[in-house]
Amino acid sequence: MRRQQGKRLDDRYVPYLQMAGLYHLARLNDRWFRLDEALDVAYQLGLPVDGRYVSGCLLEFQIYIQGGRSAWVWFQELLGVTPPPSQVQKYAVNCSLFQETFGECPDGADDETVRRYVRAYIMMLLGTQLFADKSGNRVHIRWLPYVARLEEMGTYSWGSAALAWLYRCMCRVANRHVVKLAGPLQLLQSWIFWRFPLFRPAGYETFSWPLASRWSGYNPSGSEKGPRVQMWRLRIDRLQDREFIWMPYSSPDVLQVVHPEALEHRHMALWRSVTSLIYFAVIEWHQIDRVLPQFGGVQPVRVPP
Repeated sequence: MRRQQGKRLDDRYVPYLQMAGLYHLARLNDRWFRLDEALDVAYQLGLPVDGRYVSGCLLEFQIYIQGGRSAWVWFQELLGVTPPPSQVQKYAVNCSLFQETFGECPDGADDETVRRYVRAYIMMLLGTQLFADKSGNRVHIRWLPYVARLEEMGTYSWGSAALAWLYRCMCRVANRHVVKLAGPLQLLQSWIFWRFPLFRPAGYETFSWPLASRWSGYNPSGSEKGPRVQMWRLRIDRLQDREFIWMPYSSPDVLQVVHPEALEHRHMALWRSVTSLIYFAVIEWHQIDRVLPQFGGVQPVRVPP
């Protein structure tokens, strides 16, 4: 997440980020550099969960481009620069190019220049915050078809796509040969802090929207890593059912800061749906019927997934 630190949230970007449904995530990033169901994605990161699925072709970009031009020609038209070969790895561009070229939008920039900086900002936001890979230093150009149409970005379900990617990354890291975890880890960390009081840092009792901003400024120590890992493993082994909060968002203090749109009936219906979560080639399942206590229900004997 340090990759985004050099990119200030310019006030001129805000209307485009609001239109894309990514403003709360960007504001969270601007305040907090260290940081499961669709309900959690909406509440924790303020992302939309109602919209079109995030997918498309990862290689043949010419199907999106009038005249079938090269993807890198399109990159130059949208962002105003052509990345040198040293900054490109297959279909990904090094974050350093975005940081050096689009670090700060110049004063007095015209609308087209601002839009170019917005496109770069959003590509970095998606590539390093929500859909990061384990390299942590590259942004895939799969986002070109999306930033080419800034006005349409708000029609996508960014929340469900982020959740699909997190599920897939957690599945992969369960393999004993995998040692690094990718994905929207600020979502996972905040989810843990909200639902496991035993694991949360002390002194963070002020609520704001999105709810992950509660942990703004949290900076864990990197010392004595080995003993701390052993201590937390022991605490997990001794965990009691009363030490897990099933419904952390139901308290009046939380509901006071929740964005009104998140409480609309159409969103509540989505949170309770058993459906697929789609992020390009990643398809995971939203099996809310297996965690009914998180919605005040009683969990029956579960059927096979």
